Amino acid sequence: MKVKHIYLDNAATTPMTAPVIETMIETMKNVFGNASSTHFYGRKARAVLDDSRHLIAKSINAKKDDQIVFTSGGTESDNTAIIETALARQNFGKHLITTAIEHEAVLKSMEYLETLGFEITYLSVDEKGMISLEDLKKALRPDTILVSIMMGNNEVGSYLPIHEIGEIVKETNAWFHTDAVQAYGLVEIDVQEDNIDLLSTSAHKLNGPKFLGFLYRSEKVIIPSLLKGGDQELKRRAGTENIPAIAAFAKAVSLVDTPEKERRQVKYYNFKQQLLNGLRKNGIDFAINGEVSRENLQHVINIWFKGCKRDALLTNLDLNGISASAGSACTAGSVEPSHVLTAMYGEDSPRIEESLRFSFGVENTAEDIDYLIQKLVKIIKK
Repeated sequence: MKVKHIYLDNAATTPMTAPVIETMIETMKNVFGNASSTHFYGRKARAVLDDSRHLIAKSINAKKDDQIVFTSGGTESDNTAIIETALARQNFGKHLITTAIEHEAVLKSMEYLETLGFEITYLSVDEKGMISLEDLKKALRPDTILVSIMMGNNEVGSYLPIHEIGEIVKETNAWFHTDAVQAYGLVEIDVQEDNIDLLSTSAHKLNGPKFLGFLYRSEKVIIPSLLKGGDQELKRRAGTENIPAIAAFAKAVSLVDTPEKERRQVKYYNFKQQLLNGLRKNGIDFAINGEVSRENLQHVINIWFKGCKRDALLTNLDLNGISASAGSACTAGSVEPSHVLTAMYGEDSPRIEESLRFSFGVENTAEDIDYLIQKLVKIIKK
């Protein structure tokens, strides 16, 4: 019997949609020049690059197009924002602030800086996955040069108070960086309104191509390129630009205008309610990690299935054609417990070994959620 396959791991990556694929293929066929070349083919590639950069700059209300620097993705963007800021500003101080629930690209950048003599403050979070703004205020010092706090968490979906953080940090000597990899394309972002100095994204989280993202840098941010080489990206990031992928990224961004973002958030919120109601109706003993609220990222839900080991659940779901996860895809292959759930509930909490993350995407339907409920209930009761 053929197994029905349902993909519910969209926080890890999303499938490229048909319009995005078509844009990429057409650009591959017709625009092969190097955007740094001055001849006809180079100018043609440059036009695509400039148009894409302009569209993406508008999507976050950047003042200028050249504040958008294309990178290989969220990891490079995070690394550049954090490491290069620290090295460039160490004469002003060697203290940085982040949270305990950041993506590994942020946390490992911070760990690396600690080996160079920088001091890092890791803000704790509550059981909703939220920081205390008072804790942030107390942690800020005259020698704090960077505050890096994610916009939305990839494991529990908590949406952090970015606007309030920006208001606090702008009154200090520090710059404000946010990892917006999970939030970009799902919520409205205004870097000026929120006083964001550096912002990281990744194209494959919003149905774009992999190995591509961008780093936004405000006018006051002057840091060297992490990669050394040519003068691409206005001398901000060496390496020949991937024009077909960038065109596809811009297409993906164009498809998530404000009304579409709102539609997706409502759709995913309804999926959450459908899933939770189905579990309750069938008498499943569970609890939500974090909270389900209108303010959070709606595409992610993390559930503690009491007494059920996550590995057994994932294996059985996979055998039934359902793809989910136990946390970040970047650490899913390891036996280490989720650092996010550990920060929220403590290292001895059974939630760490008994929780699953489901993350919805544009191609999911209500029928997918019904199928998930049916199989999940059967697996748990077995």
